[in-house]
Amino acid sequence: MSLTFSGTDGIIILVVYALIMLLIGYWSGRGEKDLHNSLSGYYLAGKNLGIIALFFTLYATQYSGNTVVGYAPTAYRTGFSWLQSVPFMTIIIGVYLLFAPRLYVISKRENFVTPTDWIDYRFRSKAVTLLSIFLMLWGLGNYLLEQLVAIGQAVSGLTGGTIPYQIAVVAFVFVMLTYEWLGGMKAVAFTDVMQGIVLMAGIITLLAGSLYLVGGDFVSTTKMIAETEPAKVGVPDMMTLINWFSMFLLIGFGAAIYPHAVQRIYSAESERTLKRSFARMAWMPPITTGLVFIVGIIGIALFPGLDRDGSEQLIGMIANEVAAINGLYYWLMVLFFGGIVAAIVSTADSVLLSFSSLISNDIYGKFINNQASERKKVLVGKIVGIIVIVVLLWIAWYPPATLYEIFVLKFELLVQVAPAFILGIYWKRMSAMPVFWGMLIGALVAGLMTFTGHKTFMGVHGGVIGLAINFFIAVIGSYIVPPTAAKQKKVENMTSLHVKSS
Repeated sequence: MSLTFSGTDGIIILVVYALIMLLIGYWSGRGEKDLHNSLSGYYLAGKNLGIIALFFTLYATQYSGNTVVGYAPTAYRTGFSWLQSVPFMTIIIGVYLLFAPRLYVISKRENFVTPTDWIDYRFRSKAVTLLSIFLMLWGLGNYLLEQLVAIGQAVSGLTGGTIPYQIAVVAFVFVMLTYEWLGGMKAVAFTDVMQGIVLMAGIITLLAGSLYLVGGDFVSTTKMIAETEPAKVGVPDMMTLINWFSMFLLIGFGAAIYPHAVQRIYSAESERTLKRSFARMAWMPPITTGLVFIVGIIGIALFPGLDRDGSEQLIGMIANEVAAINGLYYWLMVLFFGGIVAAIVSTADSVLLSFSSLISNDIYGKFINNQASERKKVLVGKIVGIIVIVVLLWIAWYPPATLYEIFVLKFELLVQVAPAFILGIYWKRMSAMPVFWGMLIGALVAGLMTFTGHKTFMGVHGGVIGLAINFFIAVIGSYIVPPTAAKQKKVENMTSLHVKSS
């Protein structure tokens, strides 16, 4: 994301954003006596997020700096077939609505903190719980690695290389750890509000500048692309359509059960607030990924012939051209790229917070020291979070793949939790043993395909193939080995919605 902005201007903007985030962390933690003594207070903001904070923190969970930095280059390389990015972001909202309102009521009654609190409560199986924890930690680890890589690229680009990639990552990780330590989920939610507003405004500005560069005529731009690179505007073939459908399933179910997304469901102050937030989220795919897609397509006309590595710098290249239009656009682009950095950091903090909650509440609290106080669990989570960041920083020092490839990798295993998580809410007959074997075999199939370089088969992702096997084993197995009558009655009582939602 190399830019020709003044390094000084970029540094000033980044310092301002960093100070704002630190102030938010300080303000969020000030006077909150129970913040660091309560799992719910630290990890879920006391389950008291209102409509504005909840909407923007959900928005930040679904969209990050990768949406801009990674998606536009993908549109550049694949052309109009990347229009799939809009519906696959839309389907995530649909999947949320399959389970979120019902799960919210149960979580409020049972005081859940992490997603695997629900898994443990529903199946009462250490094996199912531990496997779910591992798969969720895998997904979170990959997602956090993706954000660290993006932070380094964004800061280095914004400062014209004045701040090297590695130094950029370390500096903003320090900022993130500081305000998260001070304010927990409350600080994360309020930084999400800031980055969400800047990100949306910046995307609109980038699109406006891009259209200006091509004379405001997107139709003529498309015709020119059709003449020079017809494959990028052609009707997708059957294999591409199959791959689209596979991507819908992989991301729709995978992203909806992100641990940090589920914890935002728990954090809502009421079920009404949760539903209103999702209603507004339904408008975000065309406003966010849709506009980024158009920018990527315009990039084909502005910078034809870029190879894969060159296309990864597309957003920076377009921003340079937009910034050169006039002084107003220049400063808007500087602010936008500072906002991208803030957005990436804000997404990373959500992931890290969720990762540490799984360690502190689920692994340490349930399997290592179930007598530990909540204060001690929170402290363990904070310390482990720092250790995890150090390990991932070592990996991110020389990033292993493009942002999009890192993005896809995390879903292959995470999505295997979906049948137990979602179907378990509605189907009382579902039992622990087939759920465990379905998750395990599905994850092994998906992992084997991914790590042997066979990410798809006939256009279908390995994660989706594993999900199908997983679903088959869990469903058929639950018919063959159903729960006992007493256990099924207990499940019916557990999942009943006798709590009146607010």
